[in-house]
Amino acid sequence: MARPKFLPDNFTLMLVGTVIIASVLPCKGEAAVAFNWITNIAIGLLFFLHGAKLSREAIVAGATHWRLHAVVLLSTFVMFPVLGFALKPLLSPLVTPALYTGVLFLCALPSTVQSSIAFTSMAKGNVPAAVCSASASSLLGIFITPALVSVMLVNHAAGSGSAWHTVGNIVLQLLVPFVAGQLLRPVIGKWLDRNRGVIKFVDQGSILLVVYSAFSEAVNEGLWHHIPPLALGGLVVVNAVLLAVALGLTALASKRLGFSREDRITIIFCGSKKSLAAGIPMAKVIFASHAGAVVLPLMLFHQIQLMVCAALAQRWGARDMSRERHAAASRNAAAPAAARR
Repeated sequence: MARPKFLPDNFTLMLVGTVIIASVLPCKGEAAVAFNWITNIAIGLLFFLHGAKLSREAIVAGATHWRLHAVVLLSTFVMFPVLGFALKPLLSPLVTPALYTGVLFLCALPSTVQSSIAFTSMAKGNVPAAVCSASASSLLGIFITPALVSVMLVNHAAGSGSAWHTVGNIVLQLLVPFVAGQLLRPVIGKWLDRNRGVIKFVDQGSILLVVYSAFSEAVNEGLWHHIPPLALGGLVVVNAVLLAVALGLTALASKRLGFSREDRITIIFCGSKKSLAAGIPMAKVIFASHAGAVVLPLMLFHQIQLMVCAALAQRWGARDMSRERHAAASRNAAAPAAARR
């Protein structure tokens, strides 16, 4: 039996369960130190496998569509930060300052890869361009996100004495494993293509480890005493408004710029989404022990964007199939008339 599209997926339920476990049984003392090492190793392995999985042919196939990629990157790294600050007077009273710090961090993150491509394909968009845009966003985010955070949250990036120090940490923990995986793709790429479950296991497992570690540290510092229930409800509103505005602006801009329907779909899905897989490891590197409250907006935004974009992709995909059936029926009806003439 298929899961209703507006119910959380299994991974989201695991995320919620991890937060509950960390809230009740947080990791402390020497166990926390050991857990932190394990988490760092898992993050490195995650980016290593993503580097090995990324096909150079797929990047080359979509790389020529530079106008589309420029719009997606501007949406991801310019539009979102501007929205984060522009909407702050309206939305920040709904949440705590710590949670809005997480919202601004969310605005600085790269786009997703897997779900952007999946939704673009489902809605009959330009899939090769989506592969290229989403992959480029993820890779560039390793450099752009810490630089944006250093500008947007100059007093909040705990553990990062300067933008260069943060970039150095990101490069060491994320980019180096990514490049190593890309270099070893000729050796292990085919094996990974046959065993995609390995990447999914490491992907989800590393995120759960980071979430448990981050929330354990935050709970030990009194996280839930500083976030009232009303602020969590306000966070839902903040994320929903942010996503709605981003979807509307990407749709409007792509139409005004004269892109085809397929390209507009790609721009909307790649330019309006944010990566949980990249964001949670980056939060751990950038914010150190203060990552717990920072990742809450991202976790919630992740679920909202999946539900909304799944509904849009299904609707647009069904509309496209309806057009194709109508066109086929028209051709079939016209064929006998042409034969009689």
